[in-house]
Amino acid sequence: MTATNAAGNPVMYAHRQAVTAPLTEVAGLLQELLSRRLTAYIAGVKDGKTVARWASGEVTEIRQHETEQRLRTAYEIAQLLLLHDAPQTVKAWFIGLNPQLDDRAPAEVIREGQSREALAAAQAFVVGG
Repeated sequence: MTATNAAGNPVMYAHRQAVTAPLTEVAGLLQELLSRRLTAYIAGVKDGKTVARWASGEVTEIRQHETEQRLRTAYEIAQLLLLHDAPQTVKAWFIGLNPQLDDRAPAEVIREGQSREALAAAQAFVVGG
């Protein structure tokens, strides 16, 4: 399935990817794209070694529902943005101050559990780009 095959809707494609991807893929892409440290920050875990364990498959399940939700939200947004922009732009989007998020960084907003707001900002970025 190509990126636009989900009924021609990249938002639905990114959502499906986030729901169906194994934890190793989610953590692996995020640590490669954003860095281990930033991925750990977004997920709300203490250090990047946890992210590396997820990515390697050493740990296959996340105990905290909220942690997995934050991780999958970041992955969904990354998938959506990567359809339209280069990896360095996507990383900059996650760490940059976003006017749609009251000049807070999307990484911070996701960490605080405001997934809807972060997803809406990503969708607006794609439409505006």
